[in-house]
Amino acid sequence: LLGVSGTSMEKNITLDSATIIELSCRLDNKYSHLKSLQVTWKRGNETIRHIDKTENSWSIQLKILDSSKLGSYSCTLKGEEEISAMFYLQVPKIEGKEKPIVSYEGDSAIMTCKSFGYTPIAWTWYMINGSEQIAINDSLLADKYVINSVSANVTHLKILKLTKEDDGVYWCEAAFELGRSKGNLKLKVLSLMVPLKPFLAIVAEVVILVTIVFLYEMYSKKKEKCA
Repeated sequence: LLGVSGTSMEKNITLDSATIIELSCRLDNKYSHLKSLQVTWKRGNETIRHIDKTENSWSIQLKILDSSKLGSYSCTLKGEEEISAMFYLQVPKIEGKEKPIVSYEGDSAIMTCKSFGYTPIAWTWYMINGSEQIAINDSLLADKYVINSVSANVTHLKILKLTKEDDGVYWCEAAFELGRSKGNLKLKVLSLMVPLKPFLAIVAEVVILVTIVFLYEMYSKKKEKCA
């Protein structure tokens, strides 16, 4: 803790399996002169007791056995100033893709999810149909969906013979010992007419221009004949 009043330091702590961890708040040495400090540890809004104290350090020890112990923990030091720190205990985050994956009707699309540094127990893919979330597995249209695991940390979903109905949001879910983490991807399926539109527009402009030139020449010849 740097001793800056009114600010809160934050730290993310990633956990994938059961463990015992110690969270500690230590006051910077140049603020060791602060006396009569009231130290409070909280999990969310629930006050918990610290079990270890040294001259300028206060710690708690946590036994993380399941997801119920994940979440936010904070320590607050009150005296002449109020200083605090926030710890966020969370399962590993899953990387999907921020930008939509774009493909065309009749083609195929491959979506990828990754877990960096942590190995999931299992992967599951979902598709969103309105408000319903449908799991994609081997029994769901085997000739439509193919799921491949490049490694334990990477999963691929391949969708074959794309149609406009495949357009939408998909989820990949990684299961860890302490909970589940999701990544979302968006698939945009375009009609085959989309790439042809600029070409057709150019063709239309050329046809119109040629027609105008032809009519002008016909008019000119007719005018000359009349003269």
